[in-house]
Amino acid sequence: VTATGCTASTPPILSVRPSRALVDEAFEVLVENLPPVSPFTLRSLLHSEDGDDWEAYGRYVSDHSGRVSVSEDLSFGGTYSGMEPMGLIWSLRPVPGSRTGLRLRKKDVTTPMLITISLYNGHEDFRDNSPLVSMVTERWYMGPGIQRIEITDGELRGALFIPPGPGPFPGILDLWGGGGGLLEYRSALLASRGYVCLALEYFKTGQMKSTDMSFEYFEVCVTFLLLHLFSESVNLLKWTFHDFKSSLFYIKFFLCGVCDALVLFLVFNKIRVDENNHQIWRDVGLALLQEPSMKVDVAKINCPLLLVNGCDDQNWCAVETADDISKTMNAAGKGHLLTRLDYPETGHLIEPPFSPHCPAGNIIMYSSNQKVIQRYGGKTKPHSDAQDDSWRKILSFLRHHLYCSQKAKM
Repeated sequence: VTATGCTASTPPILSVRPSRALVDEAFEVLVENLPPVSPFTLRSLLHSEDGDDWEAYGRYVSDHSGRVSVSEDLSFGGTYSGMEPMGLIWSLRPVPGSRTGLRLRKKDVTTPMLITISLYNGHEDFRDNSPLVSMVTERWYMGPGIQRIEITDGELRGALFIPPGPGPFPGILDLWGGGGGLLEYRSALLASRGYVCLALEYFKTGQMKSTDMSFEYFEVCVTFLLLHLFSESVNLLKWTFHDFKSSLFYIKFFLCGVCDALVLFLVFNKIRVDENNHQIWRDVGLALLQEPSMKVDVAKINCPLLLVNGCDDQNWCAVETADDISKTMNAAGKGHLLTRLDYPETGHLIEPPFSPHCPAGNIIMYSSNQKVIQRYGGKTKPHSDAQDDSWRKILSFLRHHLYCSQKAKM
């Protein structure tokens, strides 16, 4: 079925509002001046920094006034279905024929992701047809006025992001997992929400070494961040010594998961593969949970702790680890410091809102320097909902404990 009535004299009008926004902000896509009650396809297309094309699309029917509103109307199929205002973003996936194991991650946060929204006639395959109308929208991780300072101070490697204005602003040290490299997009987004954030690189991709993982390196990082928090030029909130020690311990606790990666290579027999030959690592974590020597004594934690867990995480035993932490902290009378967010049908990579779901992705193995595909788990719609909900709650958690608590001390 194709629509009729779209002529040169009555072209459709496509609008995306706002056309320029942060990646965690929703937009509205509206098409007007269409033939009434006719089928159309809306498609988003992104060309990644890695040279791959990602797309999402929904099939719509215009209403009696000749309008299609993605925020108000149902999609009757495509990469998403139902009323999904941001479906054109969170359901992005590699176009057919792309390389396997792709994950969409922004490398240069000083530039936006450019996403082209296009309208096509009908509900047939649109890829060989020309769009009726198109519009480019910008999605940013780094808001206006954010300073990005590359850090190469001695052994320290990272990027510091500072919000605009006089402050005061709390500080955050942003650490990732075992993939390696310098990842900045979450730090840039946190800075856009009012935090000085240091994105830290602690080993190169595929080059994990024990010397890179020494705790002293992270002490240097926290000290560096504190110096910037205390500087008059930035005019940031000052942490008390108690907060400083708690922060260091939290980093040490986090490093338990990172340093375990060194031990993972000793327990390869626990790695399984699925029907697609994708590696499943969660049993490795389950084995490590049975080794007391591999666990930090979380009973010593004296600062609030938020755990975000995907219940279908196939890369790590997230829920079981959270259960173990909760049991230990409750026994020590510190359960009140722990907040848990558990999300059903959600996988390993819980990213900022509207990030495309990555059920399996490429990773370079330290032991062989070979690329394999790890299964991360999750289903696209529940995983996307979890990313949106957890991000709002993470920001609320940070605001309560880093802004409100500090104001109470002043």
